[in-house]
Amino acid sequence: MAVGVFDSGLGGLTVYDACARRLPDVPFCYFGDNAHAPYGVRDADDIFNLTCAGVERLWDEGCDLVILACNTASAAALRRMQESWIPEGKRVLGVFVPMIEALTERKWGDNSPPREVAVKHVALFATPATVASRAFQRELAFRAIGVDVEAQPCGGLVDAIEDGDEILAEALVKSHVEALKRRMPRPEAAILGCTHYPFMQNIFQQALGADVSVYSQANLVAESLADYLTRHPEFEGPGRESKFLTTGDPASVSSHATQFLRHSIRFDPA
Repeated sequence: MAVGVFDSGLGGLTVYDACARRLPDVPFCYFGDNAHAPYGVRDADDIFNLTCAGVERLWDEGCDLVILACNTASAAALRRMQESWIPEGKRVLGVFVPMIEALTERKWGDNSPPREVAVKHVALFATPATVASRAFQRELAFRAIGVDVEAQPCGGLVDAIEDGDEILAEALVKSHVEALKRRMPRPEAAILGCTHYPFMQNIFQQALGADVSVYSQANLVAESLADYLTRHPEFEGPGRESKFLTTGDPASVSSHATQFLRHSIRFDPA
């Protein structure tokens, strides 16, 4: 049994890589649904059905614990999955929790009333589907008051990253930051609400300015997973080598993954 990591494409590799470095003795099985990427322009039912299919494939690999390393899936599908679909003995976790813990400086299990937090003006960069779901704002409102969130749907950015088009991706980041700053000129913090976006984190930081704190999910999710496995060691399972599955072309996906992570990654057909 391994820990499953699911994403619509390559973005979740940022989460996998951080988790693998944080937990070197834990095996992982990564599933990239590259044939259907990007999810960010799909409707909620489509995202739900594709996410369930991917998670079931990871269960077939023995992954009783699956991390949705995809903000779009976490925003549009996770709550519905947890309420009506996930069977006993399986766990599916999203990537919003660690981010909101960090932003509000409180643990997820803290169910006290929402309170004032230090950061008042937050920029959220995410896919159109994640922005439309308002899931981030909803979860944040349970824990914090007085926080103004300005969300920018970053159309086209995931495609550019998946295609390895760094010039287009950089231009899109700058365009989306400019668009957001016209509505929120002085954000104090910026959330990269898509696991693809850490590949462009330096460009986001440059466009936003050095005085803006940029939150990226990978390391936060890795720390949260380490804490979860400490509390639930039954989901860690016996060790074995990690593996990588894709619904896309394995050779092409492997090439792009190796380029992104700067070490060799070999994907097999899902």
